[in-house]
Amino acid sequence: MTDLDEDLRATLGDKTAAVLSKELELRTVGDLLRHYPRRYIERGELTELASLREDDHVTVLAMVKTAQVREFRQRGQGQRRPSKRLEVVVTDGTSDVQLVFFNQDWRLKDLRPGRVGMFAGKVGTFRGQRQFAHPDYQMAPEGAGDLREAAQEFADEIIPVYPSTRRMASWRIEQCLRIVVDQLDDVPDPLPAAVREKRGLPGLAEALRAVHRPADMQQVRQARARLRFEEAFVLQAELARRRASTAALPAQPRRATPGGVLEALDAQLPFDLTDGQRQIGEAIAADLAEDHPMHRLLQGEVGAGKTVVALRAMLSVVDAGGQAALLAPTEVLAQQHHRSLMELLGPLAQRGMLGGLDIGTRVALVTGSMGTKARKEALLDIGVGDAGIVVGTHALLEEQVQFFDLGLVVVDEQHRFGVEQRAALAAKSRNGTRPHVLVMTATPIPRTVAMTVFGDLEISTLSEVPAGRAEVTTHVVPMQEKPHFLDRAWQRAREEAAAGHGVYIVCPRIGDEHDDAVMMAVADSDGADLSSGDLDGVEPDRRRPVAVLELAETLRSGPLADVETEILHGRMPPEAKDAAMRRFATGKAPVLLATTVVEVGVDVSNASMMVIMDADRFGVSQLHQLRGRIGRGGIPGVCLLVTDALPETPARERLEAVAGTRNGFELARVDLEQRREGDVLGAAQSGRRSSLKFLKVIRDEDVIRDARDAAVGVISADPELREHPELAAAIDTVLAAQDEDYIDKA
Repeated sequence: MTDLDEDLRATLGDKTAAVLSKELELRTVGDLLRHYPRRYIERGELTELASLREDDHVTVLAMVKTAQVREFRQRGQGQRRPSKRLEVVVTDGTSDVQLVFFNQDWRLKDLRPGRVGMFAGKVGTFRGQRQFAHPDYQMAPEGAGDLREAAQEFADEIIPVYPSTRRMASWRIEQCLRIVVDQLDDVPDPLPAAVREKRGLPGLAEALRAVHRPADMQQVRQARARLRFEEAFVLQAELARRRASTAALPAQPRRATPGGVLEALDAQLPFDLTDGQRQIGEAIAADLAEDHPMHRLLQGEVGAGKTVVALRAMLSVVDAGGQAALLAPTEVLAQQHHRSLMELLGPLAQRGMLGGLDIGTRVALVTGSMGTKARKEALLDIGVGDAGIVVGTHALLEEQVQFFDLGLVVVDEQHRFGVEQRAALAAKSRNGTRPHVLVMTATPIPRTVAMTVFGDLEISTLSEVPAGRAEVTTHVVPMQEKPHFLDRAWQRAREEAAAGHGVYIVCPRIGDEHDDAVMMAVADSDGADLSSGDLDGVEPDRRRPVAVLELAETLRSGPLADVETEILHGRMPPEAKDAAMRRFATGKAPVLLATTVVEVGVDVSNASMMVIMDADRFGVSQLHQLRGRIGRGGIPGVCLLVTDALPETPARERLEAVAGTRNGFELARVDLEQRREGDVLGAAQSGRRSSLKFLKVIRDEDVIRDARDAAVGVISADPELREHPELAAAIDTVLAAQDEDYIDKA
C-alpha cells in the first residue's frame, strides 16, 4: 500500500521536493496527489493566446513562428559591453506572443521556426507587445509541421494543467506526478466500500490515477465526482460525529411552567408573533425539554424578529428555574440588547424592585467597562439567581462571573467568538450538565452553506418580516459620473432630520491618529488585509477612504451646519458611546456619523435614511446588515451607496446587486459566488488554504445532502469510527489543514 505520508524527498529528490514545499506547500506524496489539475488540454486543443492578460502566470501550447538574435550594448558599472537578446515569436494560429531571453542565444537550437512546445511564464508587456521574459518550456518532438498535427503528437494523452508558480511550472508538476502515479499502489480510502458501491464511485487510487493521467474526459468526470463526494462526506462525517457527541452529553430539561413570565410577556407584547416565530419557538421549547443539550442556529433576514424568539427561549428557562446568558460581541450591541430586553419586558424585568412584578425576573448587564459598584451588584444578582437573564460581552467569560443555574446560552453574531470563548461560558453550568445553546446570526446563509458550515447545529430560519416594517429603497450614488448627486443626498438628510427622523452616515474609517497610522502601515504593506475592527473593508488603493471625524467637520461647517450631529466609533469610551446612541435614538441628535459599529443589533425605530460612504469598500452581506438599521419603525427608508467605482467593475456590480434586492439570501449567494466557498469555510479567517478542491457549496446541494445522509448512517453505526480508521484519519487531516474553529460553530 502506498504511504501517503511519505516525504517527497524520498520520491523526487531534495531539490525538487524543496521547491514544491516552498512554492506550493506540498511536502508529502499525499499532498502532491491531492494537488489536482485546474483544467485539461484535450488532444489537439490549442490555448488561445489572444486571451492572455498581463501578470497572469500561464502555460500555452504554440508553434515557433520566428526566432532571431539581436545584439545590443548594455550599460553597467562604467563599462559598455555587447549583449545578445533572443527574440522568439510563437503563435497558436490566431494570435502571437513574444518570448525574450537575454544572453541565452544557445536556446536557438531548440526554438527554431516550425517547432511546437509548451511555454510557461508571467505575461508582461514591452512597447505595447505581450511577451514572456525567460519562460520555461518543453518542446514537442522534431518534425511536426502543422500545428494541430504537432499538438496531437505532443499530447498523446490529455494534458493536465496544474495550479503553478514561476519556479514550478505546470508541466514540471506533471512530471513529478507521473513519477508518483507510476508508483501508486492501493491507498487508504476514507469512503466505506458500501457507500462507494451504492453510488457507483471508483476507489480512491483509481480516482487519483484518472484525475492525473486520464485516458479521456469521461474518466476525469468520474474521478472528480468521486473526489467531490469524498470532500462532502468527510466534512459531514465529522459534523455527524459532533452531533452524536453532543447528544450523548447530559443536560437538564427546561420546561416552561404555565402561568409564568413567558405567558405574561406574550400577553403584553404590542405586536403579534409571526407564524415563523411561533413555529421556531415551539421547536426550541421541544429542544429545551430534552435531557441532552440543544444546539440550534437561528438565522433570518434583517429585522425578522430573532431577538423576540431568543427572549421567549430565555424566559422558558427562567420559568423552569434556570438562568439564560446572552453573549454579544461588542459593548454597543450588549447595551442595545439590554435596553431592548428591558423595554420588551417592562415591569417583568424588575422583580423585587419598585413597580416590578413578582412573576418577573431581572436582566443584568456585564461589560468590561462598567463601574465597580454596578459590577458587584450585577455579579451578586447573577450568583444568587435573582437575575434570570444576563446580557454581556466577553466579560461574562471571566472567572468572577458565577451563575446560580445556567440553563441556556444565546450567542449573538456567533462567528465573532472563538471555540474557547464559547466553551468557557458553557463550562459555567453546574451539576455536571451542559447548558442548552442557541446561536444567532443576522447574516443570511443559503441552506447548502448552512448544511456544510453549521452542519452540527439544527437550523431554524425566519423568513417572514414582522408587520410594521417599512419599505427601504436603495440607490447607488456614482461620484465619478454624477458628483452632484451627493449634494442632493445631504439635502435629503436635512429633510429627514427636519421631519423628526434619524439619519445614519457610515464611513469605513475613523480618522484619528491611530487610524491614520494604521492606514500608513497598510500603504507600506503592499495590500495587507484590514478586515478587522473599525477599519473593516478598507483597502489601500487610489485614495484614503472617507473618515468619520473628517466628514463630521465638513458636514458641521457645511451642508448640515444647523443639524445636531453625533459621532460613534469603536475607540470611544463606553459611556460616550452610550450617550451618543441615546441622543440619536431619542432624536436630540438626528444625524449619527459612525463606523460599522452600527452594523448589527442597533435598533432605532425612527431612523429612515442611511448614507454609506465608499460603499464599494464593504462586502455585500455587510451592506445588507447596515441597511437593515433603517425602516424598523414603520417609516419608509432610503439607503444611498456612495462610490467611486466605475460601471461594469466587480465593485460596482456588487453595489448594483445590493440596490436591486432586499432578499438577504439572494445577496448571500452573490457574496459567496464572488468570494468563493473556501473563504466561507474558514480559509480567509484562519489564514490557511481551504481543504475543498472540487466541492462548491452553492452548486453541489444534492451532493452535500447525499453525503450528509451517508455520513449519518456510518456514524450512527460506528460513532467512534473504530471500523473506519481511514475515515477517521481523513477527518484528522482536514482538521489539521484548517483552523478547526470553522467547523466548530457550537
